[in-house]
Amino acid sequence: MNIKIANEPKVTISEDMYGLFFEDINYGLDGGLHAEMLENRNFEAVYACGSRQGYTVVPHGKYGWELYEGRGDGSALYIHAEEPLNEVNPHYLVFQCVREGDSFTNRAYDGLYVKKVLKYKVSFYAKSIRGCADVIVAVKKDGITYAQEMIAIEQEGKEWKKYSCELKVSDDLEKADFVVTLCGAAVMAFDQFSMMPSDAVCGVFRKDLVEKLEALKPSFMRFPGGCVIEGNTLENRYQWKNSVGPVETRKFNWNRWSVYNKGGKDPLSCYYAHYGQTLGVGYYEYFLLCEYLNAKALPVLSVGLACQFMSSEFVPADSEELEEYIQDAIDLIEFANGSADTKWGAVRAEMGHPEPFGLEYLGVGNEQWETEDNEFFKRAKKFEQRIHEKYPEIKIIGTAGPDVSSERYVAGWNFYRTERKENPNCVHAVDEHYYAKPEWLYENVHFYDNYDRDVKVFAGEYACHIPGLASLMNCPGANTLGAALAEAAFLTGVERNADVVVMACYAPLFARLGYTQWSPDLIWFNGGKSYGTPSYYVQQMYSCNRGVCTLETDWTKDLEEKEGLYFSAVQDADGTVILKAVNVSDEAKTVSVEGVCKSKAVITQISGDPAQSNTIYEPENIVPKTCETEGGKIVLRPHSFAVIRFVK
Repeated sequence: MNIKIANEPKVTISEDMYGLFFEDINYGLDGGLHAEMLENRNFEAVYACGSRQGYTVVPHGKYGWELYEGRGDGSALYIHAEEPLNEVNPHYLVFQCVREGDSFTNRAYDGLYVKKVLKYKVSFYAKSIRGCADVIVAVKKDGITYAQEMIAIEQEGKEWKKYSCELKVSDDLEKADFVVTLCGAAVMAFDQFSMMPSDAVCGVFRKDLVEKLEALKPSFMRFPGGCVIEGNTLENRYQWKNSVGPVETRKFNWNRWSVYNKGGKDPLSCYYAHYGQTLGVGYYEYFLLCEYLNAKALPVLSVGLACQFMSSEFVPADSEELEEYIQDAIDLIEFANGSADTKWGAVRAEMGHPEPFGLEYLGVGNEQWETEDNEFFKRAKKFEQRIHEKYPEIKIIGTAGPDVSSERYVAGWNFYRTERKENPNCVHAVDEHYYAKPEWLYENVHFYDNYDRDVKVFAGEYACHIPGLASLMNCPGANTLGAALAEAAFLTGVERNADVVVMACYAPLFARLGYTQWSPDLIWFNGGKSYGTPSYYVQQMYSCNRGVCTLETDWTKDLEEKEGLYFSAVQDADGTVILKAVNVSDEAKTVSVEGVCKSKAVITQISGDPAQSNTIYEPENIVPKTCETEGGKIVLRPHSFAVIRFVK
């Protein structure tokens, strides 16, 4: 079979076409991207349960902490809030130690994963309540001590003081214990524990996870959600101002995903009822990560609507209360772009970044839709007017709701198209979300062919969901090669329509094994290792071979359905022609390429059993492989996605 590639460029591809969407779901931040190894380090954990319109949050500050030595001997752990380290996070741990050598431990999710080539900085605040004793911090497993340091505690005064030490373990360990021991009988208070590896990127982020993000070469990163920014209640929403400043003064928040999927201790709780946000990574750190990745920041803010799936709570569009939300958006731009002599620019500068971050994009709302009561369109218009009144250069990302097939989706698009006729600057792109079966993705490869070109699209959340596997908790098997190939086929249509789709990213990004509310996900990990899924490699192959303009091919829709082949062609800045090809059939296909006079090509191809996936034990079960091939004829393996770069 033949395919002809035209020599003339068709449409320009946005330099921001492929990026990342990070949401704190599946323990993707605390217990994941945040390199902090201890759980509930500030003793503010809560037990959250409930369902739509009815949530109960019970303080459980001792969660994750328990006695290690001293059980039954009178030693005990308590949570107090009198004379705290600060009033924002008032709870702290009190250890009543009745004999020398008694100790306590932190569960550290499923235990510490440590390497002997690294050092680990441990820090905490402490003060004496009755008596005083030095502290030994250690890493232990099965009764053996692999690292320990003694810290002398001040004998006089009862003021909080920060202490720190450095641990170096004598062996690589998995699921080890973090242990704090007192060298004598005393009653001591502790708060804000931390254990960070020496290789943390920017001193904050887990190295192997950041490396996987780097390998995707993202142009942007959308954060921190997702439904997290809305909250299950307005009080539970993500408030960026609570996430900046000194880490110990960042107000703890329970995670919206802690009540997703029931099955916990009672009928209204889920397995992850203690899932919280300590905000060790906040907006400042998100901006740092974007800067490190050379990716543009795309923060998303609440518009005064709690998650519409989980609540009907909202701030009325005509109320004074909405002003707080609008002002938060304006202040965020100042935090990111203002000079150091502005109020919020000064906060950024004091945190260590005097120069502006250069924010270009801002998301206004997430998966919102208009109802008779909430007047989303009115509030979206208010946000746009106020933001552009002061910052006309900011590119606003709107939202068309949670799907691409309902009346609410149609109404959303009608709103933005109507607004843009009167105000071309009202929105840069509209965020669309689709979690779809493989059949839908194949059937809708030409989804964007007939879109109005005046308003651009941000494909902000997409993934192939295999029936029976998707949406299950802790199901890495949902990330099959077959799912990745369906995504690859759909992306050929996205790429061919680069004049309307200007940004795209897969979702969700991360999932910690054993702590997952949502499957599938792009990258899976445990406490020590991580791996990319077949979908990860599809995203990488697109992002690293994006091109600057599209090229026309003569392959038609009926041939796609008949042959099971999907194509898109682009040209790189240096003139290199890049062909992307998906073969979803059971047979290898040989394709003769015309219009590109090259004697050879470099082909990168991922293929295999469509039902297979990668695992933490077999992380490279399905990965791309690269080789040189004849330029005029390309062999596409069964069930494969290939990127062919024609050598000049």
